[in-house]
Amino acid sequence: MIETGRLILRHWHESDAKELYLYAKDPSVGPVAGWPPHTSIEDSREIIKTVFSAPETYAVVLKSIGKPVGCAGLMIGRHSNLHLPDDECEIGYWIGVPYWGQGLIPEAVVCLQRRAFAELGMKKMWCGYFDGNHKSRRVQEKCGFRYHHTDNNACNEFISGINTAHISCLSKEQWLSDQINK
Repeated sequence: MIETGRLILRHWHESDAKELYLYAKDPSVGPVAGWPPHTSIEDSREIIKTVFSAPETYAVVLKSIGKPVGCAGLMIGRHSNLHLPDDECEIGYWIGVPYWGQGLIPEAVVCLQRRAFAELGMKKMWCGYFDGNHKSRRVQEKCGFRYHHTDNNACNEFISGINTAHISCLSKEQWLSDQINK
């Protein structure tokens, strides 16, 4: 469990399926992040048992209500979508629509940057967003990621078709420098 001012990042539990479905069924959330909306509470429970059971995948729990409102996680090395070396990771995140614009995901991302660089020994952290996902782009800018490249032929195993993905990166050295300059 990891704690911030307003959040608790903890592993997902099957009992979180109802809350997960509440936000993940919204077509405004999943497709822009690269996954289809959830279709039932049972669908959400299955995602918790499979996808969200991965190491370093966290329910973003808002302390004031004590329930998950989003997800953030690190995919390390070959477990990432970018096929990274073992000392690099990719971060992914999303949050339910009622919590957009409150700075909660940047708070979670900053916390996971600290974990990746200070505790897990990562040398680089990568992050991407699909064309049109301006909210995700803004999170990356707020959290110090630097634009790296655009992939005009990004395939996604969850949503058919080709997308344009914009990839950003943050090195440990950049992160450390940003910490000193805050």
